[in-house]
Amino acid sequence: MDIAVFSTKPYDRQFLEEANQQAGHRLVFFEPRLTQQTCPLADGFPAVCAFVNDELDAGVLLTLWKHGTRLIAMRCAGFNNVDLRSAGQLGLTITRVPAYSPRAVAEHTVGLILALARKLHKAYNRVREGNFALDGLLGFELNGHTAGVIGTGKIGAIAAQILAGFDCRLLAHDVAENPALQSIGGRYVTLDELFAQSDLITLHCPLVPQTFHLINDEALAKMKQGVMLINTSRGKLIDTEAVVRALKSGKIGSLGLDVYEEEADLFFEDLSNRVIQDDVFARMLTFPNVIITGHQAFFTHRALQAIAEETLANVTAFEQGQAPLGTITAAMVKRP
Repeated sequence: MDIAVFSTKPYDRQFLEEANQQAGHRLVFFEPRLTQQTCPLADGFPAVCAFVNDELDAGVLLTLWKHGTRLIAMRCAGFNNVDLRSAGQLGLTITRVPAYSPRAVAEHTVGLILALARKLHKAYNRVREGNFALDGLLGFELNGHTAGVIGTGKIGAIAAQILAGFDCRLLAHDVAENPALQSIGGRYVTLDELFAQSDLITLHCPLVPQTFHLINDEALAKMKQGVMLINTSRGKLIDTEAVVRALKSGKIGSLGLDVYEEEADLFFEDLSNRVIQDDVFARMLTFPNVIITGHQAFFTHRALQAIAEETLANVTAFEQGQAPLGTITAAMVKRP
């Protein structure tokens, strides 16, 4: 099957081409993001392969459908950028890769937690400048602290398991309780209880209408002074302006982000020679207790290999008239 691959980076091409040696599809790579303006690049392609920041709203889906596309193969777990209702009305099949490597994201999450707890980012820069003073680098041990995990699917459960290894007390919140988390001592509580009792809070829930800006001024007011907040899930779970205010007041003691609600124009691009125009993002970069990575939690060799293989397996199943394992519909959206 002919596949138009959008938002292509060199690593996407490498892993998809390797996986395609077995799958045997025709891959055509496009560097731009998929938007209404770039839709014409996909004319005549029965399948489109898209990524997290591609635009798949009703208008884009209709244009793709009119020009022959019948399958949208997302090479990621998230699908909040896809208008599933419109896709269903058009008869478009939407697939994703829900479990390519949950450990990759969970380990990155804990990496951010450790770096912030021990101020590794500040220490790294100091030593490179020949400054070996310890003033300002006083950290804390995770042992004995309370970790709140919001969203306990595969990624959240693994992150909790790792944190349990540091002897953290585990609190959790989700629409469905995960026995794996309970088996390591995790306790499910209301969001308000989690906010009030947690020393660090990490987000692993999907972006649906009910979780949009889950972390806002009201939620932050319920948290401990100096709380650590981590988000490696979806940028729009957090009201960034509210978080900036909380950083300024000291309510948030440290912040680790791998996603950002307005990341589409920033992440995955080299902007080192440009002035960042996003004032809110630029403001966050000025805080010494903030670490931001550019949506790289998934970025491991094992994960990229699995993403490529599962994405193309979904296409192959569709081509053969079978139901792809990664098929998603509006009815499957998890709502808290």
